[in-house]
Amino acid sequence: MLTEAQRVIIRATVPLLETGGEALTTHFYRLMLAEHPEVRPLFNAAHQASGAQPRALANGVLAYAKNIDRLEALGPLAAQIVNKHVALQVQPEHYPIVGGCLLRAIREVLGADVATDDVIAAWAAAYQQLADLLIGAEAQQYDALATAPGGWRGGRDFRVADKVRESDEITSFHLLPVDGGPVVDFRPGQYIGLRLVINGQEVRRNYSLSAAPNGRSYRISVKREAGGVVSNHLHDRVQAGDTLVLFPPAGDFTLAEGSQRPLLLISGGVGITPTLAMLEAALADEADGADQRPIHFIHCARHPGVQAFGAQVDALARQHPRLQRFYLYDEAAPGDQASGRLTTDRLQAWLPAAPAEVEAYFLGPQPFMRAVKRSLHALGVPAEQMRYEFFGPASALD
Repeated sequence: MLTEAQRVIIRATVPLLETGGEALTTHFYRLMLAEHPEVRPLFNAAHQASGAQPRALANGVLAYAKNIDRLEALGPLAAQIVNKHVALQVQPEHYPIVGGCLLRAIREVLGADVATDDVIAAWAAAYQQLADLLIGAEAQQYDALATAPGGWRGGRDFRVADKVRESDEITSFHLLPVDGGPVVDFRPGQYIGLRLVINGQEVRRNYSLSAAPNGRSYRISVKREAGGVVSNHLHDRVQAGDTLVLFPPAGDFTLAEGSQRPLLLISGGVGITPTLAMLEAALADEADGADQRPIHFIHCARHPGVQAFGAQVDALARQHPRLQRFYLYDEAAPGDQASGRLTTDRLQAWLPAAPAEVEAYFLGPQPFMRAVKRSLHALGVPAEQMRYEFFGPASALD
């Protein structure tokens, strides 16, 4: 339990975190990953190398320190962390490793004159408070997934029933449980965790579920990333008939249930994967007049060759008049297909007459999402009607 004196110390460290938080978290990861190989599978080496993971943790630690007296002000951050942890199967025994390395990093980066025994004790108490909250929330989620129809705990073997090339860069994997049982339903927009052993090293990754839930199987659609250890392994090595180990679905970037607002789905590149599952689910929902809900589906890609699922979306548009779909390519496209960037003016032309009424979901590269968020704001879409997710560590869009 944090004492009031310890809260004062935590608040006093906020300026230090604002100026040196990223140096601290970079040192923390260096310590932990060098000395504790058992936690390496939980972290993406590419995100470490780019600095995205240390930066995201620094922002999270700073937000926690700033809101130490009112944790509810953290908003969706805690839920995002819990879902990422559940998808990767973070366990209670991992928390002391993280805590010990974080306290060492504080001492070593800030120095003994600043990181006194009282400061370390205060941060130890603060870390334990947060760890207890996260462990409790994760335990509830693990239990719920294990006891749900078709659910399970830990890893479960799935067979690759089919491998389908969707574009020049994206390939889908259709996955059926080896035990022949049902699979737990998920909320459109969620992802699964995947455990692989590549060149003798265990790695774990999250992949969005790219088709609406059916209770029998899952589909993930993976973009080949230049230098991507896991994506290239999946594209080049994994074939139909192979077995993969999956963790249960998680994620809080999900399609809200029961809304009748016009639905706007915007994606860039492989960001189409969760929005496609949302689109299928929204079109299948015909309860309480939901079949009259207008849907605007906007997808942006570099060129038609890398666009996945175009034929599927076109077929859905022919079947459902309430669905309007728009494609936009960075490079000049043949025929009357639009090219260029998704500007505010273009977005306004493709939206319903009253943009402020829409419920918007968007996902793609961070610069793309940043531009979409600015445009939606300029068009009067309230912040509470915008939902977005990050591939990889979360970061601020503003």
